[in-house]
Amino acid sequence: MTAKLALADGTIFTGRGFGAASERVGEVVFNTSLTGYQEVLTDPSYRGQIVVMTNPMIGNYGTTADDQESAGVQVSGFAVRELTRVPSNYRSDQDLDAYLKTAGVVGIEGIDTRALVRRLRSSGSMMGVLSGVDLVDASLVAKARAAGGMAGRDLVREVVPKAAFEWTTGFGPLAEHVIPPRAADRHVVAVDYGMKWNILRCLTQVGCRVTVVPGTATAAEILAHKPDGVFLSNGPGDPAAVGYAIDAVANLVGRTPVFGICLGHQLLGLALGAKTYKLKFGHRGANHPVKSERTGRVEITTQNHGFAVDPATVPADVDVTHVSLNDATVEGLRHKTLPAFSVQYHPEAAAGPHDSSYLFEEFRTLMDSRR
Repeated sequence: MTAKLALADGTIFTGRGFGAASERVGEVVFNTSLTGYQEVLTDPSYRGQIVVMTNPMIGNYGTTADDQESAGVQVSGFAVRELTRVPSNYRSDQDLDAYLKTAGVVGIEGIDTRALVRRLRSSGSMMGVLSGVDLVDASLVAKARAAGGMAGRDLVREVVPKAAFEWTTGFGPLAEHVIPPRAADRHVVAVDYGMKWNILRCLTQVGCRVTVVPGTATAAEILAHKPDGVFLSNGPGDPAAVGYAIDAVANLVGRTPVFGICLGHQLLGLALGAKTYKLKFGHRGANHPVKSERTGRVEITTQNHGFAVDPATVPADVDVTHVSLNDATVEGLRHKTLPAFSVQYHPEAAAGPHDSSYLFEEFRTLMDSRR
């Protein structure tokens, strides 16, 4: 089927549709990963977004339930240069076309993704419409322009679990070399704002019994579980719009060890008194270099965020521990006296790299020191 992707600036890309014959509105963003497309599709941080992959061929190893990072596909739409319709991988359960069709998500292939990404890099991420139904250019552009942007949107409520639950699954045999398993003798409450499942696997690997609670939980509800530490997860949308989460984090800091990733990092920054702002086109990919200000070590990281902590607003009692080598944005925070730290990137890194997996051990060590 023919499909079209219309941007709010009036640009139209016409290609071949795959997945579901439907129409979706979302913020159009790009990801520079060479692999890991299924992890991208199922990452709740991409809620409300149409993702463009810069790698020209996507779908070559199919899909498998083992590689999902949530219960299902989270993106609004998916755009690629070339779709592989006959995957080659012994682990594959389904090809990408059928996978998106089952999920009810529309995709487009055969477009010039280089031109699209160059436009997003120069003009910034913008709203768009991906459709295999309405093919009238003027109609699609009007819909894109009428759509609200990401700033000010609380998307966390769309992806949080309905109730608390226990998580006990660690890595499978293909990944146990990354973090060797340990006996579960610490209890972590993981606050789920739209969490990737590999975070929970990592916490389990370092010896944590994990209770997952919705991101709407209050500090009192979290502390009622009597945790040894609290983890703040990734998630979608504007961190400044999630006031209930900021309040909860502010009431957790100093009462228990806290470790945050991505949205959790931004929420910790806001709770400590910093401010956040929207990036022009965000950081999304598995090849972003980050420098540790404490050790000088450079890590290649997985990232997926459209907002960042403003370094000019970081309080004096908080250290900036990591910075991006691409644009010098804040990539890590640590309170100077209280047991709280965070990183903007994803150390759980499904589908890789694994340079930053040591941070889960640091969280474990922080909990051990408070016993």
